[in-house]
Order: sequence, then structure tokens, then C-alpha cells
Amino acid sequence: MPKDDQTTRMRIYTWTILKTQRFIVKDHVRLLAEECLTEADKEKVALQLNDSVIEESGEELGEQPLTKKPKFDDKKDKLRGQNKARAPPYKPPRDANICPWLVDQAVGEPERKCDKRCQFMHDRAEYLKIKPPDIAEKCFFFERNGRCPRGVACRMGGMHLTESGLNIVDEEKFEEYKKKPPATKNQLPKDLQNKIRKHAYNFSRAEKIVKANDAARKNRAANVEDKIKNVTLTADENIRAETNGNLSHTGLDDDSKVPLIDNSTKFFKDSSLTKEEPKLGPVSDYDTIKELPSEKRQINWKDKILLSPLTTVGNLPFRRICKEYGADFTCGEMALAPKLLKGANEEWALVKRHESEDVFGVQICGNNPGVLARCAQMLEDEIEVDFIDLNLGCPIDLIYRQGGGSGMLNKSNVLEITIKSISQVLSIPLTVKTRMGVYMDKPVAHNLTPKFRDWGASMITVHGRSREQRYTRMADWQYIEKCAAAAKPIPIYGNGDILSFEDYQTARETCPSIQGVTIGRGALIKPWIFNEIKEQKILDISSSERFEIIKKYVNYGLEHWGSDTRGVETTRRFTLEWMSFLHRYIPVGILERPPQKINERPPYFRGRDDMETLLASSNCADWIKISEMLLGRVPEGFHFLPKHKANSWK
Repeated sequence: MPKDDQTTRMRIYTWTILKTQRFIVKDHVRLLAEECLTEADKEKVALQLNDSVIEESGEELGEQPLTKKPKFDDKKDKLRGQNKARAPPYKPPRDANICPWLVDQAVGEPERKCDKRCQFMHDRAEYLKIKPPDIAEKCFFFERNGRCPRGVACRMGGMHLTESGLNIVDEEKFEEYKKKPPATKNQLPKDLQNKIRKHAYNFSRAEKIVKANDAARKNRAANVEDKIKNVTLTADENIRAETNGNLSHTGLDDDSKVPLIDNSTKFFKDSSLTKEEPKLGPVSDYDTIKELPSEKRQINWKDKILLSPLTTVGNLPFRRICKEYGADFTCGEMALAPKLLKGANEEWALVKRHESEDVFGVQICGNNPGVLARCAQMLEDEIEVDFIDLNLGCPIDLIYRQGGGSGMLNKSNVLEITIKSISQVLSIPLTVKTRMGVYMDKPVAHNLTPKFRDWGASMITVHGRSREQRYTRMADWQYIEKCAAAAKPIPIYGNGDILSFEDYQTARETCPSIQGVTIGRGALIKPWIFNEIKEQKILDISSSERFEIIKKYVNYGLEHWGSDTRGVETTRRFTLEWMSFLHRYIPVGILERPPQKINERPPYFRGRDDMETLLASSNCADWIKISEMLLGRVPEGFHFLPKHKANSWK
């Protein structure tokens, strides 16, 4: 390199360091936010703080606010992990809500009366007196559709309500709106829900396939067992013939068996065990007439980016944001198959699909082949879905202990029946998402991915960590390449730690055998990461642009969950959950060494403006302030604990 270029680069590097140091707040002391702690954590912190004060001054602290940082001597005493004892989401009391039967009554319609004995309010005038203030002047439901479905309860209802609380309707717009298909698909119809709950749904197709696969597996196991016994007897007879029945010089008694694997592998070489024997008993179509790949619906997986299924935060409004920023495929949040088969509303909400999601999948989780096959059959028959994803990677204790998620990785027989059965039930692709294994030092995915291919999976996603690792350490992309090479020719997607175009490029260079990637946490921190990858550059998004993204998410949330008080608070809760990831973004303009890495934790810093500083705060009290800018003040009785205890600091 010429000397002038070296000098220029050194000057740029020095200026970058100086510029970065200007934003670091060196004297910042992290103090606990008491409102963000559970009672158990408050007691733990108070005890540790009291002990540290006694050591310094010899006096007890007493009941005082937490103005000092407590000293935790043992790592086990630190506030880490999740706040599993979080209070349920805020729900307004029923006696402060208008009756749903009366809520959207329009001007000119006959007066409605509620015949039921319900606990809701029935006087619109009284409701308007206690109704929380509006959060916006214009209602986008009314402007777009001509009629707001939330009526008098709408928190943006100033423009479409009379003084008495009746709903104003723009008939021309409303007639046009009724002609259009709904933007949100995969709603749960009442008749289907009743049929499921009364066990009247016809699952005969799935049941026959599962039964046939189970019988075929048992027959194969019995045949192999018989062959092993026959080979053992043959070996024993041959040795007896060679020694004239005298086994004393071989060191074996009459009842001993020859160890086949170590000493008698020659019997396997000529044995028919190496060939597939005809099946006995009931068989499935899969065994007799294998389905051609061309008979299933095809998806082009080559060089695509899939938004990972994300529990809690991967909801429909967030997926809309990601689609706008360039995500190719989207997948709904993990849904539990048993709850879907019970018609649970909260579980069916996870399979809803927006019209902008052109290629959409549903991820299911369970531990029983019969339940999973029935669920897959019902989903394909009843909703609009392009692929079904089987979760074999969920590390959550509750799921793992019940044998679901990553708990299935060590159950080869259950896995075989499950994947074969779901694949045969479906005419759409079955995809599988798995981790490396359960334990960090015992990866098994490289052995399982070829089996998944042979059992009928159309695409496999490999997360480069074990269940034991959760999200600690870096993802092992070299191991992902090993899995991709073993599973050829079906497409393998890699997953883990992609937060920039540079990370994506490194992953594709490390793993030439993969056909695409899935992005999860990276999309939560930087929803525009899909654009970065496609434009092959790092984007420096300003604080105003990031705030507009949050504002757009809030509008999508109100459209999805409703513009009444319940919908507003549901939107607020999911916005706060997303903020627990969104705040981790470090603006490119103040980075010392761009791009940002997903597991790096910077020192406390101030942004280039006040909004950037607020958006970078790890204190959930600041997230609530941001939500109040868009959704109004939080109601009395509102509580929000961050999902992770690490966010309980100021």
C-alpha cells in the first residue's frame, strides 16, 4: 500500500475512535428501576445492597430507594434470565366497557338492545363520560373503509361519532370495502371451531397414514430382530461344526453368543439385511407408491431470505414491516398442535396471514405423531398456507420437558413416523427447523438431516447452536455446512447471528452448500436488514426513521388488534416487547468498527440526538415513554415487566 494511503487510513481510523469516544458516557452508573422488578427480585437486591452498606459503614440501610448499585458476589445471585412471574397483560374492567352488541350501532339503524345479562355498560352517554381520551384525531378505519368496526369504543373516534355516540358511516366507501377480500386471512370460523371442539372433524386421512407408518416401522424392526437372531444361530452352528461341538478352546460356554458386530461382520456382508425386505402387514402408500417430488407444490428456495418464526414478537404487524423491507418468505409464530386441535382462539391467532405475505408458512410444535399429522391435515384443508414447518429446535423448558421442540431430537422412532406422516398428509412442502442437538458436545443434526430428506422434508433449517447453548456463544456455521453437505440435494437454510450484509456474506462463503438463510433476532434489532442484504451495503438509519418504523408498527397493531382500549393496550404490550430487541441497535454513524455484531454489548452511550438516545435506552420505563408518544398515557393499573431481567436497569 502507498504511504499516502496508509496515512489517510490512519487519520480516518483515529478520527473514528475520537468520534466514538465522544458518545460514550463513562460516568454512567447502572441503577435498578424498582418498577421493573418482581417482589422476589426486590428482596434479593435489597438484601445484597444492605450487606454491602454494612460492610462499608457498619450501619443497616433500612427501607430506602435503590440509589446505589448492589454488589453481587456470586454469579448465581445476579439478575439474569427471564421474569417468569410476570403479571398478565392489562385488561380494562368489564364494567368500564360498552357492550359489544351496542358498540358499532350506526346512525339511522334501529336501536339495539342486549337481551343477555352481561356485565358491560349499556348507556352510551355514561360510557362517553368515562371513556379514555382519544390517541389520534383521524381514524384510518373510517378513512379507508367508510365504517369503523369499533364504533363508540374507538380511541380515534372523534371524526366518526355523533355527540350521542352513534357511528357515522360513509356508505359509498363502505360498499366498496365490502367488495374487497379481507386483508387478514386465516380467521377461525365459528362452525369450524364448534366442529373441532365436538370432535366431529374428519381426520381419517391422517389417522390411516400414521397407523400405517407405525405398523411399517414395527414390522421393519421385527424383521431386523429376526435376521439378527438367525445370523447369531448360524454363526453358533458354524463354530460348533468347526470344533465338533467343543467350545472350550474358544473361551465360550455353550450358552454364549458370538459378538456379531466385532467378530462376525462377514455374516452381514452376505446377509440379506443389507437389502430392503418386503413389508408384512398393513403398509402406507408411501411404502408402495412413492410420491414424486413434482406432485407436491413447489417453492423456489434458491437464494431467498426467510423471516424466522419468532415467539411473541413475530406477530402479523411485525411481519408486515419485514415484508416491506424485503423479506422473501415469512412464517407465523410457533403454534402448539394440541391447542390448535382444541380450537383455542389464542393459538389460532398465530396462523393469521396478511395479504402482503405472498409466501407464508405456519410452524407447529408437538410431541405426538398422530396429533401433529391431524393438525397438518386440518391446517392445509382450512387455511391459506404455502408450507408447514415442524419445530425441532425450541429450547424452552416447558416444551422440552414435554418432549416437543428440541426434545424430539433424541427420539428417532417418533421423528420418523412424524415426518413421514406429515409429509404424506400434505400436498404442500413440509419444512423442518432444528438445532445442532440437545447438548453442546453431542451434535446430532448432521446425522438427522439426511434422514429428514429421506422421510419427506422439502427444506431444512439448521440453527447453529444446541439446545443447551440457547443463544449464548456464536452460531457454528461450519457445522451448518456439514449438515448441508450431508443432506444434498434438498435445500438447507442456515440460521444464527446474522445482523448485517457482512454477516450474510460470511455465512454464504463459509457454507457454499446452503441455499438461503433465515433471520430472527437480526430482524428484530434491524427490520431493514433484508434491504441491507439485497442492496449489499450498510444502511445508517436515523432516529426519526426508526421512530417512523415504530409508528407504522403501532398503526398496523391497531388495525390488527383493534382501536378500542383493549386493542390499544395489546398494541402497547407488543410494542414494548419488540422494544426489548429494537433498543439494541447501535447507529452506524457512532460505531468504531462497523458493522455491529449481534452478541456485542456496548458501554452506555448517548446518541446523536435526544430521540436516538431514548431509542437506545435499555430501561423499559423509557420504552413506555415512547409508547405514550403514540398510544397516549398508560391507564391506571398498567404494569409492564421486561421479559428479561437484564432490562431492569436505568
